Amino acid sequence: MPVDPHLQGLLDLIESAGLPPMSQGTPEAARAGFRALTVDARPSEALPEVDSVEEIVVPGGDGDRPARVYRPMVPGPLPTIVLLHGGGFVIGDLDTHDLTARTLATACDAVVVSVDYRLAPEDPWPAGVEDAIAATRWASSTLESLGGDGRLAVAGDSAGGNLSAVVAQAMRDEGVGLAGQLLLYPVTDGHGSYPSQVENATGYFLDVDTMVWFDQQYVGHLPDVDDHDPRLAPLHGDLTGLAPAVVVVAEFDPLRDDGLAYAAALSAADVPVELRSFDGMIHGFADMGRHSPGAQAALDETCALFRKVLHG
Repeated sequence: MPVDPHLQGLLDLIESAGLPPMSQGTPEAARAGFRALTVDARPSEALPEVDSVEEIVVPGGDGDRPARVYRPMVPGPLPTIVLLHGGGFVIGDLDTHDLTARTLATACDAVVVSVDYRLAPEDPWPAGVEDAIAATRWASSTLESLGGDGRLAVAGDSAGGNLSAVVAQAMRDEGVGLAGQLLLYPVTDGHGSYPSQVENATGYFLDVDTMVWFDQQYVGHLPDVDDHDPRLAPLHGDLTGLAPAVVVVAEFDPLRDDGLAYAAALSAADVPVELRSFDGMIHGFADMGRHSPGAQAALDETCALFRKVLHG
């Protein structure tokens, strides 16, 4: 099917702005542009209401990191979700993913801890990985004070999906049993080659040139990086005994086949997986519900699936 018509209108609007591609700019310009597209363009009424939002700090790999705790308006104790935002490991922050955090809290009836991990190129790989693992480790030992009930999960989109998959493997290795992992159009094999990278190379919000640019910021300082290091490409890790997963991909996304490959590998390792491939959707659709009823419906279905994983 073609791209969702409402999302096509958004793509046309972005193209008509005539802005230079992200891959031709600086990280600072990319962050400002992403913030303008998310935070600045988002009406306050688009944000689901929660009971409270608390600014905290959590342990990182090299000192404390900012984080936010979102609590829904339902009585606890509740499952806790550590949210790791997307943005190619270069852009994104607590504000750009405020909507995602609120949505997960309200739709999944969960406490959400959104973590502001370090970004490349200032802090390239594995800094973000180390922060994500340290923050999740801390959450696992602090569930009661957070309002949690013993169930801990991870969730993330795109680069955050990569980090969530890496964290799920790390927590398993540390003997911490997670209740679930939500991977929205995740990067799981960043240096792999897949048909969707050709089919959806340009014109669908995330393009391959930008993916390459993100990768250069993240690991370009490591000319001898191991493409199969599980902390970089979780598809190549040991997937046995991992938490049940919800894996979501979009038809018109260069990362579509990354997610499909990871879901297949999880299933082959006997990990319970709910896979959804949403027709007509593009990368980033989880933040585009205000533009597209189809995107909102896909997000609602995704949250319902993850809620079922958490609550049974």
